[in-house]
Amino acid sequence: MTAPRKPPPTRAPASVTPMAFARAVAAAYKRHGRAPDAALRAAQITPAQLGQAGGRMTARQMEVLSAAAMQELDDEGLAAFGRRLPWGSYGMLARASLTAPDLGVALKRWCRHHGLLTDDVRLTLQSAGQVATIALEELRPLPRDVRELSLAFILRNIHGLACWYVDSRIPLLAARFPFPAPPHADAYPHMFPGALEFDAPHAEIRFDARYLKLPLRRDEKALAQMLQRALSITVLQYRRDRLLVPQVRQALAAHPERAHSAEALAQLLHVSGRTLHRQLKEEGASLQQLKDEVRMERARELLWRTDRPLKQVAAAVGFRNEKSFARAFRQWMGTTPAAFRDSS
Repeated sequence: MTAPRKPPPTRAPASVTPMAFARAVAAAYKRHGRAPDAALRAAQITPAQLGQAGGRMTARQMEVLSAAAMQELDDEGLAAFGRRLPWGSYGMLARASLTAPDLGVALKRWCRHHGLLTDDVRLTLQSAGQVATIALEELRPLPRDVRELSLAFILRNIHGLACWYVDSRIPLLAARFPFPAPPHADAYPHMFPGALEFDAPHAEIRFDARYLKLPLRRDEKALAQMLQRALSITVLQYRRDRLLVPQVRQALAAHPERAHSAEALAQLLHVSGRTLHRQLKEEGASLQQLKDEVRMERARELLWRTDRPLKQVAAAVGFRNEKSFARAFRQWMGTTPAAFRDSS
């Protein structure tokens, strides 16, 4: 008789959130003339842990602490602004943008309505080419002891809400902050994955502008459920990415022999063929367009980097003969493959 297997040990949640943020919450209590003891107990943070210069806590502890403080102080701004943001303010912003036709409109509404809550900061959504930027400018100096937490919280809040609206991870291209790198700067990649910059002119996050075209996937019922633990979208990262265009491009480039049809490509991406076409349409693209783009890039690369005969280049990018390849290449580039190679 074999001995029963022991269950695998459970991993403790990673403690990567800076304890400096907990000290900022305690500072917010002080500014309101209150003591943070109850909130710290709820988050299971001892006075000794609170005082550790390089201390860390889990995202769950930060969520519990923030929620307790915002409710007890009735201030979701945690003393950062000239006036309180009563409990429910950010939920109101989320609800006001829920009927937007796409994420871009929702985020513009959110930024505009945030200005109605406080005029200490200004949030704007800008889009240039393929990059969208949410910029956060300080119109008045924020209190030094809560400034870092406030700027990080607002950007994490709007980023988390954007992910929740479209039910997708939205990878950040960059995040910038208008203060020197803090001692706990190594925690920032966990909160803001992407290129990081400190001592910037203002705070901002950047991401692929194509996400702005995605339709919102939430309704009032989903919002009510989310608001029961609203801060989880601020402290936790979304994992699933719904934007298919880059995934399709990658699959077409990496597996050209397995992506010969929409159904074969859909299997590679673990979606149905119908879902593939529908989501690409939502993102303003088509499968044929993406196939042409990937083929064009591959053809240009081979013409630039190799001396392969044109017949071999045509076969390598999926054409049956050199003639059909030349005709397609002229449509893409306005010139023949031979002329393109000569000019490069």
